[in-house]
Amino acid sequence: MHDSTTPEQAPEATARTGSDIVTSPTARRALASGRIIVGAYLLWAFFDKVFGLGYVVPPEGAWIRGGTPAQGFINHIKGPFAGVFSVFANPVGDVLFMAALLGIGAALVLGIGLRIAAASGTLLMLMLYLAEFPLINGGTNPIIDDHWLFAAIMITSALTLAGDTWGLGRRWAMKVGDGWLR
Repeated sequence: MHDSTTPEQAPEATARTGSDIVTSPTARRALASGRIIVGAYLLWAFFDKVFGLGYVVPPEGAWIRGGTPAQGFINHIKGPFAGVFSVFANPVGDVLFMAALLGIGAALVLGIGLRIAAASGTLLMLMLYLAEFPLINGGTNPIIDDHWLFAAIMITSALTLAGDTWGLGRRWAMKVGDGWLR
């Protein structure tokens, strides 16, 4: 059986929105809050590493003063995955790490490109988790740490189109469509 509707008679296709997926306005605002908080967290890490704001990175360790954001971290990794990450202990690794922090953080805060941000952010969180592997290096929980939470928030943000609330997600979708770039 085939559809006999002509293109002129077909209902207009519309992109899904966050309100189609999550019907509660309060829940959409909660999801948007989580997205923005994780994005701001990543942007803060980026700016602290660039300018040495004195929280994690002292002023003399700033990237603009010759500091090495990825190398500084990688050279202190202990545990079974230390050798795996040594491939990133170079200036290219620094640029890739900083680009990831900036790109993922900005996408989350702006509410755009959440699918790519969630995929790349989850990969970044997995790498950071393995580098700090709590089962060997200790922590408050031997298996689960905050990297899992950040990844879960990013994935949930992408799946629920959380960028449509308090973000540019709808406008972005009109430009790029409802594909992978959404």
